[in-house]
Amino acid sequence: MNKFGPFLDVGLAATTPYPLNIKVESADGVWVTCQGGRKLFDAISGIGVSNFGHGNVDIVEALHTQIDLNLHTMVYGEFLQKSTLEAGKLLTSFLPENLDTVYFVNSGAEAIEGALKLAKRITGRKGMLGCIGGYHGNTHGALSVSSNEERKAPFLPLLPDVSFIKFNCLDSITSIDTNIACVVVETVQGDAGVVIPTQAWLTALHKQCKTVGAMLILDEIQCGMGRCGAPFAFTEFNIIPDILCLGKALGGGMPIGAFVTSRERMALLSHSPSLGHITTFGGNPVATAGSGAALTLLRGIDWKAIERRGSEWEKKLKAHPAVKNMRRKGYFFAVEMESEAHVTKAIMKGLEVGVLMFWFLSVPHAFRLQPPLTMSDEEAKTGIGLILEALET
Repeated sequence: MNKFGPFLDVGLAATTPYPLNIKVESADGVWVTCQGGRKLFDAISGIGVSNFGHGNVDIVEALHTQIDLNLHTMVYGEFLQKSTLEAGKLLTSFLPENLDTVYFVNSGAEAIEGALKLAKRITGRKGMLGCIGGYHGNTHGALSVSSNEERKAPFLPLLPDVSFIKFNCLDSITSIDTNIACVVVETVQGDAGVVIPTQAWLTALHKQCKTVGAMLILDEIQCGMGRCGAPFAFTEFNIIPDILCLGKALGGGMPIGAFVTSRERMALLSHSPSLGHITTFGGNPVATAGSGAALTLLRGIDWKAIERRGSEWEKKLKAHPAVKNMRRKGYFFAVEMESEAHVTKAIMKGLEVGVLMFWFLSVPHAFRLQPPLTMSDEEAKTGIGLILEALET
């Protein structure tokens, strides 16, 4: 028996004592092939990263083209590179006019860090508000505005002047006053179990932020890039954030993040002091080549087909006796069961029958589903069949 587990015993950091420890050989489309040839239907898209499937030919071609040109040449902010320029233009082409300037960074968590700093710089204020149930990453700033107290406790103290409001609660909006630099909100809460806001709440939240001059930061690291049935989730709620944070699927499988705002606001990070935010690998030409290809693919997604397939999965899952409740937005599912034990049993049986499902950090009695946006009707039929088989006791 290994002393520390499969990761630590080979000199790699471990995130849990009980990793799935699947040895991957390759991946293509909706399938992950393990060493030995066994295949798994990927119903979680690498936790929302591989929205366009594994080994997508357009993304792979864009990466190969850029690799043949150059890899890293200089820290972000000194050189201009074609793939980074094109990715920025493609991204802002989906967005309203006041979201016209992109800061590419290394991850979604860094996007949150940059957005928090920018909000303080814009407003000159210190107070920050997150939402109960919110999750924004595991760096100190991102963890500070996330709400899972058990996960935060070993790392205290975190950032000061952070408080929390209730998601979807109109009464809580009065907490947003002229001391607040920013309110950080997932447009659709992910780790809380795909919690979808009401139009009334988001409208009131947006209005209150405008009234008091607080920056509304929308986190679409997980719920953006088509995951919720539209290119970006906020566009279906008729509001526009002051700062938008992205990551995960933005890179088409490459590590990347971004925060987006107006040119006037973003300019504040370039002076007083200069290098207000600096990142060595942000805007990396290979990562942004992947992003440009992913954004091009996003434009070609059949949204009616996404809703049709998603609705079919929802209907079949709701009909299963092991499912107690579920929520869905596009291809973003939270499936609740009787207990954490039932969830773990279903996920582990899924591995036996050939489908990848996964837990939420903060909702132990539910599991997540986030299939690739590019799966076909036949693949969708196969996937839900495997999921339903995993739910059988």
